[in-house]
Amino acid sequence: MFRFLIGNEEWILRFSPNIGLDPEIKQAIFSSLIQLGKTFVQSSHGDSFSIIDEQIGMIIFTLEKVPSLILTVSHVIPKERWYTQCNLSIKPYQP
Repeated sequence: MFRFLIGNEEWILRFSPNIGLDPEIKQAIFSSLIQLGKTFVQSSHGDSFSIIDEQIGMIIFTLEKVPSLILTVSHVIPKERWYTQCNLSIKPYQP
């Protein structure tokens, strides 16, 4: 869990207990979030967003504003588990 300030608001970043991440991965996710800055602050309670990191994969965040300002990392999806649907076909994602 990380605590940080955006403006004068204290936020908490926590990680869902159903995902196991090494401390250095958690630190990298936190650093990515800090780079994002105020971008997510205008989102509503219950909204989700993602950050795509080349090494980690797609990081899914859920935002809570009641009773505290909390961001939860709910999932981390590695790139090899991304898929694209085109017409009636689903294929592995290729950038």
